[in-house]
Amino acid sequence: MRATLGRPRAVVYNLFEGIARFNELQRATGGISKRVLTAQLRQLERDSIVTRKVYDSSPLRVEYALTEIGRSLKPVMSLLCVWGEGYRSRSMQPGMIEATTVASAASAANIA
Repeated sequence: MRATLGRPRAVVYNLFEGIARFNELQRATGGISKRVLTAQLRQLERDSIVTRKVYDSSPLRVEYALTEIGRSLKPVMSLLCVWGEGYRSRSMQPGMIEATTVASAASAANIA
């Protein structure tokens, strides 16, 4: 598996809430184009981060969910979110981070 969480991190973040359909993901990610979202979902599926389930119905129904590997990203992404909020609120210089920010992020993600 190669690192794929550049842009698709918004898709993964939205799937932490549970199963979602394509249009739900498109709305939740700020109206990303269908072409880009499709490409991101396909890449995440190839990397075993997302599963795609197609239902034989009319209209066609497709649902996306995180795999176990995808769900394992939650603590890491939680840390990044907390760190980003701290970085933004402190207007720190790039590359600098306070130990308290890391500690609070680890606490929020329930890891030590």
